[in-house]
Formats: sequence, structure tokens, C-alpha cells
Amino acid sequence: MSLARYRFVLIRPLQLLPVLLGISIITFVLVRSIPGDPARVLLGARSTPDAIQKIRTQFGLDEPIWVQYLYFLKNLLNGDLGKSLLYKVDALPLIASRIEPTLMLVLGSVALALLIAVPLAILAARSKGGWADNLIRLFTTAGLGLPAFWLGLMLILLFSVHWGLFPVSGYGRTWAEKLHHLVLPCLTIALALSAVLVRNLRASILLEMQADHVTAARARGLGEGAILRRHVLPNSMVPTINLLAVNIGWLISGTVVIESLFSLPGVGQLLVRGIFTRDYMVVQGVAMVLACATVAVNFLADVATTVLDPRVKIQ
Repeated sequence: MSLARYRFVLIRPLQLLPVLLGISIITFVLVRSIPGDPARVLLGARSTPDAIQKIRTQFGLDEPIWVQYLYFLKNLLNGDLGKSLLYKVDALPLIASRIEPTLMLVLGSVALALLIAVPLAILAARSKGGWADNLIRLFTTAGLGLPAFWLGLMLILLFSVHWGLFPVSGYGRTWAEKLHHLVLPCLTIALALSAVLVRNLRASILLEMQADHVTAARARGLGEGAILRRHVLPNSMVPTINLLAVNIGWLISGTVVIESLFSLPGVGQLLVRGIFTRDYMVVQGVAMVLACATVAVNFLADVATTVLDPRVKIQ
């Protein structure tokens, strides 16, 4: 295997730096376009003009926006995201303390979505036009049309309120409790994500089953199960991995809604509270962390695609 195919591993991170710079500019401007004065929100209704001005001066909010951005960029390069207006602590450690629930939610959702999507796609492809295929296609259509917030509420009513199998909200303390609390949030995201993956993987499997090398494998007497495992599924997973990477931005944004619905103490809930309280430093920090995570996932997807498919050469 030629090492030249993996040169992008060294080049791609440098190409992504302008992307992150652009994201930082857009985020900075949009956050400061939110109506309301963070100093007034912080001090409450009984705030005085002198107290408001003192807070604005303390956090540099009275400077021109371009000066504020230069300060933000300088601190960002030093690994400093500023101090939270609401929590009165550095934003970076605050965000870092909330990463675990969000990371567990994303990884659990992806794993559960793949566990749902791969068997359903294989079943649908092998019974093309049959009743199983039609039912699975109906499931994917419903999954694409149902809002995650509504689906989460229905799962809470069914599995938590009616049957009492899972907690309504919270995160737990031990790993067992955390996993128990994450079942419904992960299932909510996975059902919507798997609907997209099933459609893509089914189409890829059907296309791959008509390939010449699959026909040659059948001619050699290999069984359909062996052909599926060795030839069809590995090649079919390449576009699915790319689709999953493309949808990672949607997946991360979906965690914001789900964390608020299930009261998970992740970065999504921190972001929502930061927006409502005009906590600029926290909102900017969370946005940059999520942007870096999205960029990293797409980079890993490129690596996985190159490993799985020798024909692919990424520049």
C-alpha cells in the first residue's frame, strides 16, 4: 500500500485552518448580533448605569467589535476562550467539563444508528421489492419526516412515563446510571440518523451486488453470505461513512435539542443557556469546539475512506 495516498494526512490540517478562521469570524459576529446587553442580563432589572458600564469595561464589551475580535483571536491562539459572564470561571475548563455527556451521546447515537441501519439495509437489499423492503422503506420515510423533539417526547411518554423503563431526564453518577440515562436520548437521534443511512446503504448494496467482481465470486462457488461479508458490505460502507461524516454537523446540532429535552449537562445545554444569558465567551467557545469536532470527524472519515477503498486518492 503506497504511503503517497496518505499525504493528505499532513496537508489537510493546514487546509482546514482557514475554515476554522472563517468559522471564528462568523461566530463572533453572529453572537454579538444577539439582541440584548449581556451586562444588563447579568446584573438584572435593578442594575445601575455605573454598574453596567463597569461590567462592560471589565469584559472589554465597550471596545469596537474588531478590537474585541483581535483580543478573542489572540486568546484563542493561547488556548484561552475568555471568562464566562454568567459562571465567573474560565470558559475552556467549563466547556471541557461538559464534553463527556455530549461525546457519549454522539458516540452512542452513531453506534446505535449503525446497529439499526446495517441489518435493515441488508434485509431490504436482499428482499428488494418484497414486503420487508417496503416496510423498511416506510420506516425510513417516517424517520426522515419526524422531528427529533417530537420523537423524543413520544419515547419519554412510552418508555419512561407509561412503562417506567428509563429515566425521564438527568445523567446519573456511575457509568451504569449514565448509560441507563443515555438510552432514550441516543435512540431518539439514532432513529432519525438510521433512516438516512438505511436508504444510502441499501442503494450501495444493490449497486455493489451487480458488480463484476461479485459475479466472479458467485462463479467461483462462494455462498451469498460470504460474498456479502467479503465483497459487498466493505465496499458499500464507503459511501455510508462519507454520508455519516456529512451528517455529523446535523448530528451535533441535534444534540443541542436532545440535551435540552432530556436535561443532559452537555455542551448543547450550555450553549442554549449561554445564548439566553448573552454569555458571549461560552457561546463562542462552544461554537469553536463543535466546529473543531465537525472538522476532525470529516478528516477521520477521509482517512477511513482511503483505508477501505484502495481506489480513492484524496488530495
